[in-house]
Parts: sequence; C-alpha cells; structure tokens
Amino acid sequence: MDRAEKRDMVASLNQVFSSEGSIVVAHYSGLTVAQMSALRRRMREAGATVKVAKNRLAKIALEGTDVAHIGPLLKGPTVLAYSTDPVAAPKVAVDFAKGNDKFVILGGAMGATSLNQDGVKALATMPSLDELRAKIVGLVQAPATKIAQLSTAPAAKLARVFGAYAKSDEAA
Repeated sequence: MDRAEKRDMVASLNQVFSSEGSIVVAHYSGLTVAQMSALRRRMREAGATVKVAKNRLAKIALEGTDVAHIGPLLKGPTVLAYSTDPVAAPKVAVDFAKGNDKFVILGGAMGATSLNQDGVKALATMPSLDELRAKIVGLVQAPATKIAQLSTAPAAKLARVFGAYAKSDEAA
C-alpha cells in the first residue's frame, strides 16, 4: 500500500466511524476464505459491511470521532463489521460467532456508547428497525380494526335479534 492508498483508506474508515449506527470489532484468526466469504455475504444480506483494515490505519481514522474509545480493541487480526441499522451488524456477528469458534467478538460501539462482548450480544437480541416499524404499524392498525368491529357489532346484534323474533313468529 502506498501513501495515497493509505490516505484514502483512513478517509473512508473515518467516514465509516463518523456515520455508521453500530460497529463491531472481532478477531477472525483461523477463519477460512470460505467462512470469511460466508460472513461477508450474510452481512451484505442484512445491510451491513465487513472490512479488514490495518489496525494502525484504523486507529488513525478513529481520531476525532465519537467511537474513538474502541481503539484499544484493535490489536491482532481484527475485522470491523458496521451498519447504519444499529442492530444489523451485531445480530449477524453474534449469530456467526455461535457457529464459528475462531470468530471472537471483542466489543464495539453504538454511537458514543462503548460496548463490551455482552453489550454487543444484548444489542443483537433487540429487534431491527424494520421489525420495530412493523410492530408500530400493527399497533396503529389494531385500534382501527377494533373500531370497525365495534361499529359493526351493534348492527350485527340487531340483525340477530330480528332473526330470533322472525324464527319465534314462524314457530308460533
């Protein structure tokens, strides 16, 4: 890597650290190329990204960002997983770590909040933005459905009463 490439890498990493919703730092030593490709594919499907960057360049890129506190995690063969959705990257990383012992989550960040391993796992259990939106839409639609049922209920009861009177008149 020459100086221009390093400068571009630092600039792109600084942009990532400044703008992304969550960042997960993990060790990936011992993963095969196929396993790493599977991780990248799963992250991409979830709307997240995986990047292997030189720790020294990543530490330079961290300077002046809200997530500068993850600098001490950048030791050894580390991989950065990040996403705009605060839950997407941690969810895939935790799920991938369950199936691969060589993928070890070190910690991460969500905005200015530092996360340890347990924090990343707790974040992974939360519903994603899309799931939360679906729940809100369901909550908004539920009262409308209930109102419609209540407004038609008196008419249905009235029809049943008339039906019962009609049957009693026929029987008599």
